[in-house]
Amino acid sequence: MSDHNDNYAIIYDLHSHTTASDGRLTPQALVHRAHEMRVGTLAITDHDSVSAIPAARAEIERAGLPLNLITGVEISTVWENHEIHIVGLNIDIEHPQLTGFLAEQKERRQQRAKLIAERLERAHVPGAWEGALALADGGAVTRGHFARFLVEAGKASNMADVFKKYLARGKTGYVPPQWCTIDQAIDVIHHSGGKAVLAHPGRYDLSAKWLKRLLAWFTECGGDAMEVAQCQQAPHERAQLAIYARQYGLLGSQGSDFHQPCPWIELGRKLWLPAGVDGVWQAWEQPQNNS
Repeated sequence: MSDHNDNYAIIYDLHSHTTASDGRLTPQALVHRAHEMRVGTLAITDHDSVSAIPAARAEIERAGLPLNLITGVEISTVWENHEIHIVGLNIDIEHPQLTGFLAEQKERRQQRAKLIAERLERAHVPGAWEGALALADGGAVTRGHFARFLVEAGKASNMADVFKKYLARGKTGYVPPQWCTIDQAIDVIHHSGGKAVLAHPGRYDLSAKWLKRLLAWFTECGGDAMEVAQCQQAPHERAQLAIYARQYGLLGSQGSDFHQPCPWIELGRKLWLPAGVDGVWQAWEQPQNNS
């Protein structure tokens, strides 16, 4: 265990997924696993969905888990032809503007999924829509569900292979996303009382120059924080992202981006912020005068 996560430190994991999007655990199973992994504060951030939150809340209460649940969402946006994810933390999941916005995103996701299925069908991969829908099991259909379907159909050996062969830009099943813009995502997060966080900035395959452009734009649009720490990161990435957070005046966030139990990504693992970066949670843990 990292010496940053000693017995007295609260472990914050502010990025995780359930069966409401492309995670493999139910909201109930996720909160129990978070507790087992000594996470003290967990944010559930499903893709364009907040439907897991009530069930997770109810289970924490029923089981008496000493787990602080942060309401969250991960919103898909498009910026300069790149799909960029913005996490909203500590949001009011019943805010009318957020509810309407997520309904629109769901519709966009559904349309994209159907187009992906049509392209796969033309490439002699039948049944992709039905297969992905079954794997989503009532949750939003994502590219992750198509990837799982293709692996199970024997079209590729693993998820990474599927994306390379079928779902990455320029491949058979690729459909350009029609998501909202970064400023629209930040706006709806702020209207619902939350903090807007740029998710996993190291994962967009951007050069340093383009990443700085993204951070400048995100900051200009009123973004609050960026994910600095993940449990699986290239060497020196965390230190570099911490420098950017300070440079652009952004708070730091951390999260495993947990989707399913696997050897290299785990709830709460190796999550700590480098010195000089303030945690986004400090913004909502300030004592309220009117509480």
